[in-house]
Amino acid sequence: MVGHIHSIESFGTVDGPGVRFVIFLKGCPMRCQYCHNPDTWEIGGGTEMTVEQIMEEFQRSKDFYTRGGITVTGGEPLVQMEFVTELFEEAHRRRIHTCLDTSGVTFRPDSPALLARFDRLLAVTDLVMLDIKHIDPQKHLAICGQPQDNILAFARYLDKCSIPVWIRHVVVPGLSDNEEDLYQLGRFIGTLRNVKALDVLPYHDMGKSKYHKLGIPYPLENVSPLSKEKAVWARTVIIRGMRDERKKAVSNASNLEQ
Repeated sequence: MVGHIHSIESFGTVDGPGVRFVIFLKGCPMRCQYCHNPDTWEIGGGTEMTVEQIMEEFQRSKDFYTRGGITVTGGEPLVQMEFVTELFEEAHRRRIHTCLDTSGVTFRPDSPALLARFDRLLAVTDLVMLDIKHIDPQKHLAICGQPQDNILAFARYLDKCSIPVWIRHVVVPGLSDNEEDLYQLGRFIGTLRNVKALDVLPYHDMGKSKYHKLGIPYPLENVSPLSKEKAVWARTVIIRGMRDERKKAVSNASNLEQ
């Protein structure tokens, strides 16, 4: 099995717990307006590497990863799910912590064959960093060019399978900074029992130069980066929604007992 690799970061500190060996894969069906890696969209190309080659590179610096592990991101790593599965199976054989950074966009709950493939991958996945772009279905479609149904279904499936999840949400001025939307996102997250962390990330425009070099129009050309203070506020709103949803669940359970 050969993977199409965009790049490798040997000292990642924001892509899961501890110091991580981070593999960026090629290919993504999403076209998020704020994507800062448009050079990963194309399926195929990049550097071809086998699982064995990647593990050899990991081994060169393995002493740095004793409290970390391997993270696979993209692009959208589920585009190359078979390769990621083989990589994670080998990592687990060596007792290396595995993290999948994904939007879950390729998930299809109505396909038994695909679910079997997901189950094989999740059996060797220690953590999923799930990127939820927007809670409103129409706004999600406008921002990402893909519907959100399968993404939310994937979040529920991870909960059902008891896979630990970190939720990531990028807050973009004018696109995803509406208070009611943030609150409703929190209400959804509050229905999940497997969420271990919430990362609310302020939008930045550091990828703008890549679009210019690639000759691609940058959709948010005139949008300023979000302040850290606004990101903190957004996280507070999401957490309020999570708490309200969980209080509601406790109340409903109490009423049923009565």
